[in-house]
Amino acid sequence: MLRRLILLMLLVLALPAMAVIETYQFDTELQRQRYNAFIEELRCPKCQNQNLSGSDSAIAQDLRRQIHQMIMAGKSDIEITQYMVDRYGDFVLYRPRFNAATAVLWLGPVVLLVLGLGIWAMLSRRRKSTVPENDDGDVLSEQDRQRLQRLLSEEDTSRGGDQ
Repeated sequence: MLRRLILLMLLVLALPAMAVIETYQFDTELQRQRYNAFIEELRCPKCQNQNLSGSDSAIAQDLRRQIHQMIMAGKSDIEITQYMVDRYGDFVLYRPRFNAATAVLWLGPVVLLVLGLGIWAMLSRRRKSTVPENDDGDVLSEQDRQRLQRLLSEEDTSRGGDQ
């Protein structure tokens, strides 16, 4: 029984050792930086919101290998990006390019902001126009002020008589 428990513990502890760590050789540091930039900026087609560097899926491993091969073959960043977009669509890019299909993504927030500011301006103008003001900026007319003064003086005299 003790042997089985020890064997089970050793197997569990050995699981991380079975994980594959991809290591690619590069001729220059610039190639390594380009590779790292691509695997951070490209999205895994299988994983919904995970980049290639963080994904363990088979397709992500294939794409990392493909990117390495393309960099080593001397392909430009534009060629590599275009290859990925042609193969997987704009979804593979975390920052999609501006075109007819992605115009809503890029312009939507700006349109909503302008629309919200327009509605706010319209409502504030409407609110100002419903509040009557005199030429001197007072909200109360002269007649209303006299009436208020009379009510306040009546209140003062009624309080004075109660004391």
